[in-house]
Amino acid sequence: MLGFGVVSSAAQAAVRLPRLVGSHMVLQRDTRLPLWGWAAPGEKVSLTFQGKTYAAQPDATGKWTLTLPAMPAGGPYTMSIKGSNTLELIDILVGDVWLASGQSNMEWPLRDADNGPREIAAAAFPQIRLIDVPNVMASRPQAEFGGAGWQVCSPATAGSFSAVAYFFARDLQQRYHVPIGLITAEWGGTPAESWTSAEALKALPEFTPVVEELRSNPRDISHQVADFEAQMAAWRRSPAGQDQGHRPGAQAWFEVNYAAANWPTMPLPGVWEATPGLQNFDGVIWFRKEVTLTAEEANQPAQLSLAQIDDNDSTWFNGTFIGRTNGYNEPRRYTVPAALVKPGRNVVTVRVVDNGGGGGIWGEARDMTLTTGPRAVPLAGNWAYQIAYDRQTTPRNPFPAGAQNSPTVLYNAMIAPLLPYAIKGAIWYQGESNAGRAEQYRSLFPTLIRDWRQRWGQGDFPFLFVQLANFMADEPQPADYEWAELREAQARTLSLPRTGMATAIDIGNPADIHPRNKQEVGRRLALAARQVAYGDKQVVASGPTFEKMQVQGQEVRITFKNTGSGLELKDAGGTTLKSFAIAGADRKFVWAQGRLEGNTLVLSSPQVPAPVAVRYAWSNNPFPNLYNKEGLPAPPFRTDDWPGLTTGWK
Repeated sequence: MLGFGVVSSAAQAAVRLPRLVGSHMVLQRDTRLPLWGWAAPGEKVSLTFQGKTYAAQPDATGKWTLTLPAMPAGGPYTMSIKGSNTLELIDILVGDVWLASGQSNMEWPLRDADNGPREIAAAAFPQIRLIDVPNVMASRPQAEFGGAGWQVCSPATAGSFSAVAYFFARDLQQRYHVPIGLITAEWGGTPAESWTSAEALKALPEFTPVVEELRSNPRDISHQVADFEAQMAAWRRSPAGQDQGHRPGAQAWFEVNYAAANWPTMPLPGVWEATPGLQNFDGVIWFRKEVTLTAEEANQPAQLSLAQIDDNDSTWFNGTFIGRTNGYNEPRRYTVPAALVKPGRNVVTVRVVDNGGGGGIWGEARDMTLTTGPRAVPLAGNWAYQIAYDRQTTPRNPFPAGAQNSPTVLYNAMIAPLLPYAIKGAIWYQGESNAGRAEQYRSLFPTLIRDWRQRWGQGDFPFLFVQLANFMADEPQPADYEWAELREAQARTLSLPRTGMATAIDIGNPADIHPRNKQEVGRRLALAARQVAYGDKQVVASGPTFEKMQVQGQEVRITFKNTGSGLELKDAGGTTLKSFAIAGADRKFVWAQGRLEGNTLVLSSPQVPAPVAVRYAWSNNPFPNLYNKEGLPAPPFRTDDWPGLTTGWK
């Protein structure tokens, strides 16, 4: 026991550094550079960099800090830190450091972007460095994070980089020829409040109860999650936790003659959380669908398409297993052998495992078909379903919406440990998970930005963000949409100083929440950076933005800012307005017709003789055709402030 104590004391006395301070790191140019680490209380620590030595004294907790003077871009350099031991850091660059954060579209790796393999092969940029913060959570601010440390950008490392952050950094590095450091801290499916500190959320009373509950619990949220996972593991080993649809000695639920007539039904495609009683259900559900085929369609291979399934599936056709796929965004397509395809009644059975968040068979109805011969039999509609076990026996999940989605927990574990490392600014791609609370986001998002700026103590550093891309289907006539309201909340945030927005309503995918064209997202963020962070007064960094509306009789004239070299319409003829709607005092919007007159638009509709309001691209998946000649789309806008769909915190 004595020997262990001696070893432990020696380890504690050794100088050590946070992950951010290491070989291959990038330090922010032209600003004071706070650095820190740990040693034994009272131990003398010195740091030598570029021929100068700086002294530091650990406090009572063992933490030491020092500040290097501002220095220009350059490198590579070495750094030496001495205490009772010596640490030597190599290949250090001085340039611009950007924090990249948000949810899955920022997390999306380069290997899965458009032309991923080709982009990776060309990713030889030794002046770009990246460090990634692992996905962790905590109830209180943390001092450290784990992970691999700084990596040099190369074809061997770039595949796992955030695609948006990589393309952003590549554009800036090639333009300004200075090193670029990327700190990525992102987690798919997470809301903005998870990335905001407890102190900042106090300004939004609706979050106070949850924040106080987290902070008052003596067990950290990560330990609470571990407790629940241990309970679930024990439950799965128990008889109650066995899948009732596939028990030894019992008829399996995928068998053709299994009596499923009394199963409830739900419409598919769609996540099962929309079904009463399943709002917070994560686990296993079996689905069955009967399909009737003609004799001509039978006895030949068929193609089964099940859109997308969240998260994993196992699929049977007429009682025979035909395949499984893992991943909530992967298309489900299976070949059914001819011998299984019968005339008359056929049964499709799908076992779905959902690990958190939305669950079920989702996507587009047109992607749910059984194709045999020339006919594609539609499978969208009601499916019978059954939960795989008695829900009453399952341990209670303390965080049914996902622990990582709790307010403050990602700020505590993934942002707080970065402080006060000097940065140039931040890029942010998030909002999908707050789309049902757009009114709240109007204050929440600016609160997050002010919070980060205050904690870094660097003033109003540049904060650039991506407006939500086009996604999901639209109604045939103008309507209210949660995603449109969230985009408006994002655009309102431009009232904060030194912010910039990259509009993406023309480069998304209506069938995929993760569009693959991350190249253009990164390029548009880089345009914003050139203007906001680098002071380029000549660059056109945004599409045309609404300035004012004038009613002229039965017509409305719209004037824009950020017109660049002029407005243009992008469609086959270059003359047709699309995605514009107009309304009178009755607040009923109809599609508008109109014309382009220089840098203004004139709109009208015979159905609206006295127009009072205009909306543009106000939908999930608009057809944006208004651009400036620099090729940037006009962001969505509305001239009214009539109540919409989203209020409060659901």
